[in-house]
Amino acid sequence: MHSAQIAPDGSRIRWAEIPGAEPTRVYIHGLGASSTPYYAQPLAHPALSGHRSLLIDMLGFGISDRPAHAAYTLEMHADGLARALEQAAVSDADVVAHSMGGTVAIMLAARHPQLVRRLVLVDPALDPVHPLPTRKRPGSSGIGVYHTEKEFLDHGWDETLEFVGPEWAATMRLAGPQALYRSAMNLLRGTMPTVREHLDELTIPRTLLYPAADGPRFDADRLAASGVEVVAIPNCGHNIMLDNVAGFALAVRAALRD
Repeated sequence: MHSAQIAPDGSRIRWAEIPGAEPTRVYIHGLGASSTPYYAQPLAHPALSGHRSLLIDMLGFGISDRPAHAAYTLEMHADGLARALEQAAVSDADVVAHSMGGTVAIMLAARHPQLVRRLVLVDPALDPVHPLPTRKRPGSSGIGVYHTEKEFLDHGWDETLEFVGPEWAATMRLAGPQALYRSAMNLLRGTMPTVREHLDELTIPRTLLYPAADGPRFDADRLAASGVEVVAIPNCGHNIMLDNVAGFALAVRAALRD
């Protein structure tokens, strides 16, 4: 395990590291997840082996620290990852990021362009949600229905762990409750400019993977117009790297082929 102090209060981001060839590959998890359990099996696939790889956990999640006072905005997550990557002597990395992690990775590339040379976004959240949800939707965390942090801390935390089921809860329970709630709400509320606008403006190679079962993407034309390669992955849901290990590994290899 490796770590880097990323805040004056001593808070540390931690990651597992696999040695190998450059360029470094950085893997970022989604909301309530952790990179090692989500990416370990795909990284063992021959298509992805051989590169230096960091399986990094954002502040508030997994094996990283969980300070209760942090804001957990998308910008804060991106800047925290940047500090950790700089201390890990990473630059011009290939970044593979899932769901909320994909959203943060776009912000990382926009705010710290020296750190990211290519992006592989795995079913990322690109748009804010307005109005906030009033009922929980299967497959989501459901956190958005708790419109105050007090409500979430009082009873929403336990209800959320029950709602998401045992697989997601296995990593979600590692998150700090404040980190989970603030990250989820900041993801729903979005940024200005929006994450999608940041994605449009990036000039690095970008690939977006999504489940073929979702059908054609409504934004396919816009993504293509801004130079994003869109790839549908069969036999999977939102957790592409868990549901179709080989399909995910082969798609990432294709996206990162020199």
